[in-house]
Amino acid sequence: MYLIFRCGCGRVLYAKEGVKTRKCTCGKTIKVKERRIFKKVETQADAAETVRQMQEDIYGGTGFQKASDLKH
Repeated sequence: MYLIFRCGCGRVLYAKEGVKTRKCTCGKTIKVKERRIFKKVETQADAAETVRQMQEDIYGGTGFQKASDLKH
């Protein structure tokens, strides 16, 4: 079972159930049991897809753009 939660910086993360801490890309170490759990999923693949979907819902598209496509 994997738990889906958010860091204080807003990033969505997942951790395997039973893990005590998780390190965010922002540098913070998060105590998993102190965070609000948004979802629980069965597999790591489901957890990764759920995180991608939640990040996209919160921040918009997750795709990269070419430098030539950026508005100046």
